[in-house]
Amino acid sequence: MSIILGGCSNLTKESVIARQYPTKPINIIVPFAAGGGMDLLARALEKSSHKHLGQPLVVVNVTGGAGTIGMNEIAGAKPDGYTIGVAGTSAILQPLYGETRYHYATALEPLVQVVSLPMVVAIQADKPWNSVNDLVNYAKEHPGEIKFGHAGLGSTSHIAGEMLGKEAGINVVQVPFKGDMESLTALLGGHVQFIFGNPAVIKEHVKSGKVKILGVAEETRLTIPDFENIPTFKEQGINLAFNFWIGIVAPKELPVSEKERLLAGLKEMINDSEFKKSMADIGMEIKYSGSEEFGDRWLKDNIKLTKIIKETGIADIIKAQKK
Repeated sequence: MSIILGGCSNLTKESVIARQYPTKPINIIVPFAAGGGMDLLARALEKSSHKHLGQPLVVVNVTGGAGTIGMNEIAGAKPDGYTIGVAGTSAILQPLYGETRYHYATALEPLVQVVSLPMVVAIQADKPWNSVNDLVNYAKEHPGEIKFGHAGLGSTSHIAGEMLGKEAGINVVQVPFKGDMESLTALLGGHVQFIFGNPAVIKEHVKSGKVKILGVAEETRLTIPDFENIPTFKEQGINLAFNFWIGIVAPKELPVSEKERLLAGLKEMINDSEFKKSMADIGMEIKYSGSEEFGDRWLKDNIKLTKIIKETGIADIIKAQKK
């Protein structure tokens, strides 16, 4: 009888330990510098983390390697629930462009998708084009004259620009920069004729009247303030829909009890009114998905993006740059 009771006692003790998680702060790794979209999202979650998890999130920026150094830190961390990370579509793209320490699509545990960031095409406000078709027609009449800026070879904004060229049948010259802000600065200076970007980056320049938006690469129009009335590419006869996401991930083999506690806490944080306001203020649209749905998207996007970078020639461009 004592053996049975002892076993029950041990099970009870383990259950108590599981319920107590977390007992200390949780590091959330951001694989890019402070001030970017992923960093702002992590810091917005941090504000309500103690209320919903019982312990604070501690934002840790690990930069370099186009995000791969930080992603390696997340994938290689002990799967005990005390290291999680912020990941974007780049976590799927990077292994497609060359060797990485981990294949992130399978080495990470998708927890929740937080936002889905739409791509919009932006031009200087004083340009004569008022629709995507106006831009496309000009490009056809002036082959090789139109340049588009993007955040770096293989970035989501580079992919979107190449997709537009392919779908519209136009010859556009791609100009790489070191991030979204540099490409936006080039647009404002007239060095490139258009860029793809997310509303969070472009929003203030739309408000000031320096930039206008010609189209949204989504299936439906946006609900973000100042962007609600912009037609989609498909409405304008161009088959282009492409967005990217930001979510929270953990190292693979996270224990079930810790995962369930994290999922519950993250869902509460994302539904917190303060977090919603923070996202709206920076132009991010919350599109929550749980772990199963988010995991399915990782697998589907891996297949979709592998096809896109081959069809657009981006993979070949990146290989040529590395030689």
